[in-house]
Amino acid sequence: MLTVSIVIPAWNEEERIADCLLNATRQTVRPHEVIVVNNRSTDNTAAIVEQFIRDHPDDNVILLDQNDEQGLIPTRNYGLNHATGDILGRFDADCMIKPDWVEVVTGIFTEDPSAMGATGPVMYYDMPSRRFGLKGDNSIRKRIYRADGGQPLLFGSNMAVRASAWRQIADEVCRDKADVMHEDIDVSLHLIGKGLKTVYSPRMIAGMSARRMDTSLGSFRNYMRRFKNTFDAHPQHWRKHKPEILFTAMYPVMHMFYPVWQKVLDTADINPAEAAWINEQMELAEKEGRELYDETPTDEEYDEKHE
Repeated sequence: MLTVSIVIPAWNEEERIADCLLNATRQTVRPHEVIVVNNRSTDNTAAIVEQFIRDHPDDNVILLDQNDEQGLIPTRNYGLNHATGDILGRFDADCMIKPDWVEVVTGIFTEDPSAMGATGPVMYYDMPSRRFGLKGDNSIRKRIYRADGGQPLLFGSNMAVRASAWRQIADEVCRDKADVMHEDIDVSLHLIGKGLKTVYSPRMIAGMSARRMDTSLGSFRNYMRRFKNTFDAHPQHWRKHKPEILFTAMYPVMHMFYPVWQKVLDTADINPAEAAWINEQMELAEKEGRELYDETPTDEEYDEKHE
């Protein structure tokens, strides 16, 4: 069975990192390892991860420090290069993966040995109508988030790469010192450029925060320009659709509604990250509890065994 390592780059993520780790470790199929790469955090991110490791010693959570360089790309690379699984999952520290994420990812790469990268839709857990939003995101990503006539582009908040494929591109991915590109699209184009297959699966689901919408219009537009900048840096690749146009059109409504909904959540004392997959987590815990109960011998069985 293929093993899945999870890599989580983190910079000042004390608010969400514990929830992220809980989702990453409470899976129907346990990950091989969960690696948090701390990048010069000035808050309590590292201390929270260390406490999680002490509280959950059997979950194989590993804390690494990447202090040589500030930035997502060197931090991501450091984690992927240190991971030891067959498949390298990667998402952000504010992401909450579905409880069957590892199982689904394992299945994707097992069922399709030619698949070298995989991605799926996301649910915005701190916005209302989460299920409806998931359907919308799925529709967008499977139709227009593509390059070179149909190859799926990987999304950094929900992606996995076969370790052997990563080793082929690890020394070639762009360093983007100017910080003007989408690093996940860059990885995608490097895979595609080597003829390595990327796939999209609607079953591979993660939750993420919509906090990007809580920035100024100028900042958001600069972020959207990263699409063009990334493809400009790879002129041999092309795309039919420009998802940044749709995302920019969505910005005014989501920007207006996001802070309002956060006040609703605060008033109701709801942690949206914790609640993202609460029903699925409860079902998983109940299943584990039943299995443990079934494995526990009765008093009569215990007496017979020890007579």
